[in-house]
Amino acid sequence: MELHVRYEGDDDPKKCTARKLERLDHVELHRSARATPPGLVLNPFAERALSPADRYETGGVGDRLVALDCSWETAEREAFDLDGVHRSLPFLVAANPINYGTAFQLNTVEAFAGALAILGERDQAEEILSTFSWGPTFLELNAEPLERYAECTDSSDVVAVQDDYLAEE
Repeated sequence: MELHVRYEGDDDPKKCTARKLERLDHVELHRSARATPPGLVLNPFAERALSPADRYETGGVGDRLVALDCSWETAEREAFDLDGVHRSLPFLVAANPINYGTAFQLNTVEAFAGALAILGERDQAEEILSTFSWGPTFLELNAEPLERYAECTDSSDVVAVQDDYLAEE
């Protein structure tokens, strides 16, 4: 899948996973919403959860993932004003050193990896995470929910699995 990032540049460049992914030719960074191509937009404020069905039922944008890279402090203010089909990721736990163990506080590479795994692109998820020392830990921490989400047919199934998983915890 193509990976695109609407890059705000308001976080520490040394810790920015999007910039590292760009240096390694895994993603393309865009400095404005207008320059960012439409796709499946990973938006934590979206009303529908990402599901495997989104790959094929989103009007031709299902082969492109788009993320907004900005500080969590400005994420809501940025309002994700991007063209495409907006989807939120279901419950996943961060493995990065800044937010380790925190639910829903993923950095850009973790968001991409979670989405890729849900959409059936596990190899690509592993590849982009492999460049970070803590990267494989993300897939280990989230192995069970990612496997279950990837088996869902639609967004409502993903939400049901998420609710079931959270009830077990």
